[in-house]
Amino acid sequence: MNIIGTVCMREKLKMVKERLYRLLMLNNSPHEIALGVAMGVFIGIMPLYGLHTLLVILAAVLIRRSNKVAILLGTNISIPPTVPFITWAGYTIGRHVLGEQYPPFRWDFFSHFSYRELWKLYFPLFVGSLILALLASGVFYILTTWIAGRWHRRQSKQGPRI
Repeated sequence: MNIIGTVCMREKLKMVKERLYRLLMLNNSPHEIALGVAMGVFIGIMPLYGLHTLLVILAAVLIRRSNKVAILLGTNISIPPTVPFITWAGYTIGRHVLGEQYPPFRWDFFSHFSYRELWKLYFPLFVGSLILALLASGVFYILTTWIAGRWHRRQSKQGPRI
């Protein structure tokens, strides 16, 4: 790619970033933005595979005081590289909370794994993921409130960007 193409690409990325900021922060308080992110993180961590999109739409409709874009962005906590870690953490937490009668996640366990055993593993995964989702959404709520609050204060001092 030549220098002109690189400059154009940077300008386009900068424009997309600015529009995303405006869309995310437009007419929303830091609480509303943080609430959206926290709800998205909660939905993204829960092992309700195949239902995340429906849950995002439902949350956006039912909880009007949240930023809809922030809900969608929050669900991106469960992108493919993070799903194994989230699943392992959720199962491990659930296994410890419910007792040690459930097998630990180890490679040798999966060598004898059958899909009939999947439902036996889902309950500790769900319980642990619920705990993990509550904790993570709380942390993300606090962080997002702080970041969005700083951003709003900075914008009020500088005036609106054009």
